[in-house]
Amino acid sequence: MPADHALFDETIHAPHRLRVCAMLSAAQKVEFAVLQDHLDLSKSALSKHLTQLAEAGYVTQERAVRDARSRVWVSLTPEGAQAYRAHVRALLELVRAEG
Repeated sequence: MPADHALFDETIHAPHRLRVCAMLSAAQKVEFAVLQDHLDLSKSALSKHLTQLAEAGYVTQERAVRDARSRVWVSLTPEGAQAYRAHVRALLELVRAEG
């Protein structure tokens, strides 16, 4: 698929997953707890959304110990970043077509 091809992505489109991708696109990686707080989701709900994104190849999760705590860092894969940008373009095209 060409990098400039706008593609509506059902996996990304779900509101919480779209917000996860938006946050991750603005940062190299984001801690699970920060995503959870910002999105106001339970751990299990966020985990479910991240699992769906990971199964699509859109995010990776990296476990690390920091300050004697186990933390999970989440980041978009290159494929996830491309899919997110294409989805945003598709949404913009849809809005422009309707306007």
